[in-house]
Amino acid sequence: MISVVIDFSEKINKFIDAELTMLEVIKQYYLPFIPWINGLMWPLFSLIAVIFFTSRMAKNTELIAMLSAGVSFNRILVPYIIAGSLLAGLFWMGKNYVIPHSNKLKNDFEYAYLTKKHSKTLNNDIHFFLGQEEKVHIRYYSKRDTSVRGFRIENFKDGKLVKVLKATRLFFKEEPNLWTIKDYEVRTFEGLEESYVQEKGTELDTTLNLTPADFIRNTKLMENMTTGDLRDYIEREKGRGVGAPKNFLIQLHQRNSEPFSIIILTIIGVAIASRKVRGGMGLHLAIGVIIGAAFVIVTQFSATFSNNLSLSPAMGAWIPNLVFGAIALVLIGRSQK
Repeated sequence: MISVVIDFSEKINKFIDAELTMLEVIKQYYLPFIPWINGLMWPLFSLIAVIFFTSRMAKNTELIAMLSAGVSFNRILVPYIIAGSLLAGLFWMGKNYVIPHSNKLKNDFEYAYLTKKHSKTLNNDIHFFLGQEEKVHIRYYSKRDTSVRGFRIENFKDGKLVKVLKATRLFFKEEPNLWTIKDYEVRTFEGLEESYVQEKGTELDTTLNLTPADFIRNTKLMENMTTGDLRDYIEREKGRGVGAPKNFLIQLHQRNSEPFSIIILTIIGVAIASRKVRGGMGLHLAIGVIIGAAFVIVTQFSATFSNNLSLSPAMGAWIPNLVFGAIALVLIGRSQK
């Protein structure tokens, strides 16, 4: 509710300028917004809820009574772990399937009425692979008329260059991938022999594994994809010989690692709040907020290092769980027994 109120206060002028009704704003934006904000905050919600509940039990001397009656601390942990696992399972379903659908609705609404920053067009000096043995270089692409200036495609076989086609202009003709090449030259290589063909003022229709959509990059694309779509996208990029961007791989691994963090933070919350201390619930909640903030910071740093340095995407996604898993073991070892 706090997030919705803050977000609404920031965007109310844009809603008014777009002449949107309150029903449209709620249905098309805030209903998808709620799963998105929950996807960010669920692990922290779980940590604070566990600390709040367990601290009340410790304050009322209920945990000391259970321990004095012979119930082991590990046995007390069992219902916490079961509840944390159920929440983690729900969170996993949400992160992989439910939240991506709501993200798409939210991001489409933002693009239509709030901001145009979700898409980026590749214009200058573009390099990418059409397949494992086809490489393209484009000097300039115009989105307005879907034309290309300075086109070059290189074909390889067994790691050796066998053909080069260069054209001054390239025009998109019709769906799905028919293009018209103008003023082109072709060089073919066979061993030490080379053949050369040049056509000035001539047009040639050809199909390429290339569409105008390939020049558009949606900055919110991976947020809008379910895990199945994300895997298909990664495989498709690998099939083109490019390899998926690291941030897509990090996102894929984070969708599995973040739900597991609920269990770890639940254990940390129990270990912190089970001891009766002079500061009571306030001290426990303060420690919980600090640990939650530290968890978010480590997660962001880990993802950044993985995206920009040589750290693998899987390691970048799981490092926060490994670090805080070790902290959980230490805290359990020193908890109220």
